[in-house]
Amino acid sequence: AELREMDINPFPNNFVPQNTAQELRGEYENFSKEELNTKFTEETFSLAGRFMSKREFGKLGFVSLQDPSGRIQLSFTVNVLGKETYKLFKKYIDVGDIVGVVGNITKTDKGELTLQVSEFKILNKAVRPLPDKWHGLADIEQRYRQRYVDLIVNEEVRETFKKRTQIVSALRRFMEDQRFMEVETPLLHHQAGGAAAKPFKTHHNALDIDLNMRIAPELYLKRLVVGGFERVYELNRNFRNEGVSTRHNPEFTMMECYAAYWTLTENMNFVQELITHLVKTLYGKTKITFGEKEIDFGKWERITMRDALINIGGVSEEDLTDLDSIRACAKANKVHIEDWKDYGNAFATLFEELCEDKLVNPTFIYDYPVSTSPLSRSYDDRPEWAERSELYINTWEIGNMFSELNDPADQAARFKAQVEQAAKGDDEAMPYDTDYINALEYGMPPAGGIGIGIDRLTMLLTDSTSIRDVILFPLMKQQEQGE
Repeated sequence: AELREMDINPFPNNFVPQNTAQELRGEYENFSKEELNTKFTEETFSLAGRFMSKREFGKLGFVSLQDPSGRIQLSFTVNVLGKETYKLFKKYIDVGDIVGVVGNITKTDKGELTLQVSEFKILNKAVRPLPDKWHGLADIEQRYRQRYVDLIVNEEVRETFKKRTQIVSALRRFMEDQRFMEVETPLLHHQAGGAAAKPFKTHHNALDIDLNMRIAPELYLKRLVVGGFERVYELNRNFRNEGVSTRHNPEFTMMECYAAYWTLTENMNFVQELITHLVKTLYGKTKITFGEKEIDFGKWERITMRDALINIGGVSEEDLTDLDSIRACAKANKVHIEDWKDYGNAFATLFEELCEDKLVNPTFIYDYPVSTSPLSRSYDDRPEWAERSELYINTWEIGNMFSELNDPADQAARFKAQVEQAAKGDDEAMPYDTDYINALEYGMPPAGGIGIGIDRLTMLLTDSTSIRDVILFPLMKQQEQGE
């Protein structure tokens, strides 16, 4: 209010910076104070950013300015600005304000590169104070709710999201280099298909029909393969009505791709090449650390689910003979298996409970039971087993891939089996999709499909322990509305 009384607009839009903190540091950091004061006294620079700290020593003040490229020190002096302008700086400019500055580059006696300010303009007068620099924004829930403040005060958080952007950009370039076409498919589905998950439901008023938010783009992407686009991919947002945990957010990002004439082997080769490329692009090497663990992307393993249960889970071949033996093994290992589960689903549950937490280096687990893989092609000589693999890294499932089922009669039978599972109590079973069967009846070439969780992959490559650390605005319970 006082600034407005002085005819100073606290929220103008009439200043365009010509330089950045990083640019000035890169250009002038290696010059001595004497060289800067001799060579560049007449050259002026302009920056705009947020004041992150302010120290005053009588007629001299120092400020740390932060712009998107980094930080740089500013100096404000009575000698340069004059008494009235310096008084304005001293009384009305606070930490958190966004300010435009113009000045000459110099160094302090201690060698700190500094912009000596000759002009400044308030660009946004912050009404709320930033967290103090000693305690910061420590409350984890507040950090997620107020990500805008988290990004201002925590440099490591900004770096995490910059790396996420680098990962997505590198992934897109890689996919384009491999001749994949990026596409967009619907978010609103008449039926929720393409994954075993509960959907969010909504209603379209004009058509007076219920719709589901997408749980996966798979069935639409494969319709495009039917239509003749033989290599397609989508960076897609999916919505699953499930619990929230360190590895689950109801809204999340995946990359799904489909390539005609690929088998499961091509899928695994491609995923290995893609993720190794992303790690090298980000870090220039194949070994990274996550917490106290070292993960080596130069060492990839491939093992069947059955061999994993025996060699990693510690069960015997006899334990896997039939449903009764699996249930007995599960009981002995304190693993709960729901009553509705058949042999294949019980087999997969046993693997999840006994093996997943032991898979640290990149490991493809392949040969899944068909009953857990309703969209996967089965082996010609082993029809109860699917040509499917999941990639585990750091004990997490990072990707899912399989040879696609393109036999319309087999797919119809699988959908019917899913409907029967739903009737027995499986609330994540898929519905029968008539139009997708129609599409397959027009003919889909043999193909391989891949899905990779971008959020979990980003967690892995940024040493983040919670999925909320890599999603800018994770879902939170709503707080009571206040001023």
